[in-house]
Amino acid sequence: MQLYNTLSAKERAALIKEAGQERLTISFYTYAHIGNTSIFRNHLFIHWNELDVLGRIYVAHEGINAQLSVPAENFEAFKSHLDSISFLENIRLNIAIEQDNLSFLKLKVKVRQKIVADGLNDDTFDVTKKGIHVGAEQFNALIEDPDTILVDMRNHYESEIGHFKNAITPDVDTFRDSLDIIEKDLADHKEDKKLVMYCTGGIRCEKASAYYKHKGFKQVYQLEGGIIEYARQVDQKKLENKFRGKNFVFDHRRGERISDEVIAQCHQCGKPCDTHENCANEACHLLFIQCTECAEKMDNCCSTDCQEVHNLPFEDQKALRKGKVVSNKIFKKGRSEVLKFKK
Repeated sequence: MQLYNTLSAKERAALIKEAGQERLTISFYTYAHIGNTSIFRNHLFIHWNELDVLGRIYVAHEGINAQLSVPAENFEAFKSHLDSISFLENIRLNIAIEQDNLSFLKLKVKVRQKIVADGLNDDTFDVTKKGIHVGAEQFNALIEDPDTILVDMRNHYESEIGHFKNAITPDVDTFRDSLDIIEKDLADHKEDKKLVMYCTGGIRCEKASAYYKHKGFKQVYQLEGGIIEYARQVDQKKLENKFRGKNFVFDHRRGERISDEVIAQCHQCGKPCDTHENCANEACHLLFIQCTECAEKMDNCCSTDCQEVHNLPFEDQKALRKGKVVSNKIFKKGRSEVLKFKK
């Protein structure tokens, strides 16, 4: 029985292009008590592989966090399978505003300790005592209230290309880093201010809202469905769009445009730009913002050193990497001295 991928990303991309079928990029999450995570993981892989679902799905004892794509013609079958699972029945699905058939190229269902790496000891507070969920219309009203403090719960490379006006955007590398910083900075306003939070799809705010209520904040709100759902409701209900720029997404698109405004700049020349790229040097893969002119000039690399390595024969590149420890530490998120125009 197949429980893992058998095709490379390149092979899968070719099959998708050949099939010519439209695909939907979707995300969802929920906190739930999952007993045997390995059995549940295999159950999902078997059923979703048959439906040609691709994506990155994390399963933990505390729930599930999924970003995936599914052929449009298989959507109803996919939704029926979700509804057959008690804690996923009628779950809200965040469907991308901008579709890309190549947003995901493999099906990866992984068992993790947590569905979001928050570094928190959940035994110290009740994760079910969450903040108040609000839709786009109420959110717009809340953030115009002078008694509201609006906080972006995402990381620096996400908020750099897009955020809500007047939002606090912590300059952090991880979700966990932001939690203590925000509590410290807003310590004097736990009683008198409304703490309103948002993130990409809502999952980080789900945990953060319970955490901040535990820490003594009295009025805690979170944007239901995050930026993805906000954009959908703004379009559907013809509301004022208060989001500036792009929403960073965790698939091959790396971002979807919510407004026409470009608020970031190329990290190499300073030109207005909000397109994220990964350095083409396989030993670097630095995530950074690069305009089309710099991409052509630098061969999609972040520095001249990486460009020189990238242009070496493949075997020479492999020899340079041999014996070196390769870990997630090399996949830095926009932190490098070579980026002259990084804010």
